[in-house]
Amino acid sequence: LLVRENCRDIRARAMVEFMYSTGCRLSEVSELNRDDIDFTNKTIRVIGKGNKERTVYLSTTAIHFLKKYLFTRLDDCEALFVTERQPCRRMKNRAIQCEIAKIGEKAGLKKSLHPHIFRHTMATHLLNNGAPLMLVQLLLGHSNPGTTQIYATMSESTCREQFYKYMAQ
Repeated sequence: LLVRENCRDIRARAMVEFMYSTGCRLSEVSELNRDDIDFTNKTIRVIGKGNKERTVYLSTTAIHFLKKYLFTRLDDCEALFVTERQPCRRMKNRAIQCEIAKIGEKAGLKKSLHPHIFRHTMATHLLNNGAPLMLVQLLLGHSNPGTTQIYATMSESTCREQFYKYMAQ
């Protein structure tokens, strides 16, 4: 919530919502084009590590802010996220990292905010809300479940709740 409130413009907010909703890697975000979004099905096909294609899903909030952001764009650049300076060009990895870091600074976060944190947060929230590890593995584009397990940091309260759910009395 603090991060969302400290986005300086609609592009930054769309970027935050997009990264949180999809769990996309930084390189995947920078390579996306406007036409890659299927607003009807709330999906995007992304090309991940190892040139593997996967489908990611957009939350209602992400859809809202992406549409709002795209509506403000007057350029004809195909990239999903573009620079502010004219002529607009695709935002590269470093530009996205800087934008996210600025949001973290403005929010007064103690630790630096990085794009990968949104991927980690999305995975953690899914797992804490009961999503199967295999689903999270598919959404993140991991071929090895051990890689996904790294994201499985469960809160103390969720751990307690899950224990009593599965422990026979």
